[in-house]
Amino acid sequence: MKLLKVYWFCMILLGSLSVQGQELLITNVNIVTMDGEEVLSNHAIYVVDGKIDKIIPLNAQTPRMASPNLVDGKGAYVFPGLAEFHAHLPVANDGSTQLQQESMWLYLANGVLRIRSMLGHPTHIDLRSRVNSGETDGPRVFISGPSFNGNSVSSPDQAAEMVREQKAAGFDHLKIHPGVELDEMWEISKTAKSVDIPFGGHVPLAVGLDNALSSGFKSVEHMDGYLEALLPNDLVIDPTTSGPFNLKLVGEVELEKLPGLIEQTLQTGTYIAPTLTLFDRYFGYIPAEEFRKAPEMKYLPGPLIQQWVNTKSQLERAGMLDEEYVAPYLAFRRKLFLALHESGVPMIMSSDSPQVFNVPGFSIHHEIKLMSDAGMSNYEILKTGSVVPAQYMSKESEWGMIKEGMAADFVLVSKNPLENLETMQQPIGVVMRGKFFDQNRLQEELEKIEINHLRK
Repeated sequence: MKLLKVYWFCMILLGSLSVQGQELLITNVNIVTMDGEEVLSNHAIYVVDGKIDKIIPLNAQTPRMASPNLVDGKGAYVFPGLAEFHAHLPVANDGSTQLQQESMWLYLANGVLRIRSMLGHPTHIDLRSRVNSGETDGPRVFISGPSFNGNSVSSPDQAAEMVREQKAAGFDHLKIHPGVELDEMWEISKTAKSVDIPFGGHVPLAVGLDNALSSGFKSVEHMDGYLEALLPNDLVIDPTTSGPFNLKLVGEVELEKLPGLIEQTLQTGTYIAPTLTLFDRYFGYIPAEEFRKAPEMKYLPGPLIQQWVNTKSQLERAGMLDEEYVAPYLAFRRKLFLALHESGVPMIMSSDSPQVFNVPGFSIHHEIKLMSDAGMSNYEILKTGSVVPAQYMSKESEWGMIKEGMAADFVLVSKNPLENLETMQQPIGVVMRGKFFDQNRLQEELEKIEINHLRK
């Protein structure tokens, strides 16, 4: 039966349907549109050429529907998928794209449909092209250029030239790291605005949060700079003793300064990439050897896992990650995260993968749990992975919700994620750019990756 005949009253209520290109019909699903918290119960989604063409309520009067590509959702819940908006995509060393392609499948298998890679390389431009063309399966990819830091930036003029070069190369974003001086930051800001490319990242100590926000940081990664901005004005930071991200100074924080910082963040429209799980795992007091045993570590190369163990163990041996220092710092970060969120500062879902013990895709579910533990509602958590990333990329009319005319990027799960966050850890299926991947296909790809990295 042609799809022209499958919709009741189609000529009267829906208008004529013109079937062209690749089509997909998913029936018997409940839709978490993310255009508010309402769930559309018992609907069908008709996809043409990678876009949602029709969303159809099903009832007793709806005729049987058919399609060459028909998926019975069997009561599944559909939502727009998740984001990893602080990723570090592998580099295609020696021409091998294996790790890049594996990362794409690790994200898809966990329902992550959009990523922002924050430490770019020219091979990432090629990866983005292959994914967008459909040659390589994967989530939507946005690429930051190589880092602006104390080693890569030598003067304001040279920093400005770096901005122009990265824009010309086709990167989507600029990444700021520690070591950038204040005069260099202002030149980066001015040039980036002139060529229309967003920037953000860490807050260099010489720049400070106030100047970072004023310069136009579109995103502050890791909530960096807020602790330092809350310290007494006369306190001199000694990085050799203050610990990673100055965590040992958390007892000096003056929280009465926080409302002013929040107001400035709101005024500048800056987004926050909190990466709670990075700090819980990398800078937390749980030993490195415990994280080595996590089941998802089997999907990454053994030498990389060992490198992570070595990195964290070194901090442990130095006494930097003792519970007496780390526990108050992590509690402060949770409090800061919730205060920023409840004040209306937009949060983008991010976990910093693959970084220390954060495996692509899997780490997003660790991030979700920590956001929930901090007090964020399920609906707001889902927004950080769908609506807000689309707004960040100025693509809110194209993706981030499940609406007619938007991209057919969504995930099927067995329970309502607004009520059960854990259901998102086991996708029944994923639709990416209108292409359906069932649970069996996703599992097959995970098994291939596991075999590639069997420990010998």
